[in-house]
Amino acid sequence: MAVDKTGYNDYRIAVPPAYGEAFTHFYFAENKSSDIITKTLLPSFQTILIFSFGEKPFLHSKEHTKIEVDKCLILGPVKQAFDYSLPSGAEILTLNFRDDAFYRFFGSNSVAEHVPMDPVDKISEDNFMSLWNELNKTNDTTARINQILTFCDPYLERRNKIAQQLTTFQQQALNPIKTIAGENRQTQRNIQLNYKKHFGYSAKERNRYERFFKAVVLIQNLTSTSSKVDWYEIVQACNYYDQSQLIHDFKHYINLSPTQYMKFQQDICNPKE
Repeated sequence: MAVDKTGYNDYRIAVPPAYGEAFTHFYFAENKSSDIITKTLLPSFQTILIFSFGEKPFLHSKEHTKIEVDKCLILGPVKQAFDYSLPSGAEILTLNFRDDAFYRFFGSNSVAEHVPMDPVDKISEDNFMSLWNELNKTNDTTARINQILTFCDPYLERRNKIAQQLTTFQQQALNPIKTIAGENRQTQRNIQLNYKKHFGYSAKERNRYERFFKAVVLIQNLTSTSSKVDWYEIVQACNYYDQSQLIHDFKHYINLSPTQYMKFQQDICNPKE
């Protein structure tokens, strides 16, 4: 059934430069229409903190159950696409953690993949509920963001040396795990464990995702200019063995083939746009 999206608003909000090392962006969405709006979120390999105001939005699990977002919820690292719905009167504001920022903030990466978690499990319940209560007193998004960032300040502990080296590694011709292991006189296995500990995923997982996301961007650019997609060029540009491997990755991350993704782009939320 076609959905009337009149009254649905969503947009990204830039993070102040002082916090750019920890967060990529904020995302705001509200549904003032009379319909339930359902979107698909592409995987981002980021952990996101969702604040909910008004009617409760809900996530759709792989088992086709609905998971309500009460006041705040943590999700991630988001390694596969999932659907979320905003009923009439729902409003969300999300904070997107960059790289190892979730570990720095909470001191742990123990959130299970794709399983929501109440953040009060990690930080004092009184503190977090006080924050949400303050956010709920205003409808001004800028004021809410300033309150969230002020709340975050004490929890952004000093960055781990290895995590910082992994995040800022720029030498594309070199293997970051091997290079950083040599620089720190540690085994590659130990650096790999540090990577998983601070980021919530392995370097191998991240490389596979970056290859997939490069294909997504190329497809989006071609379809936005009405150009015909040359799948051989996509395969070559993204270092896939063949088209079947490209299709396999799309099925893995979003449960759609590349051609199906082209058809349904308008209903898919790209966390990096």
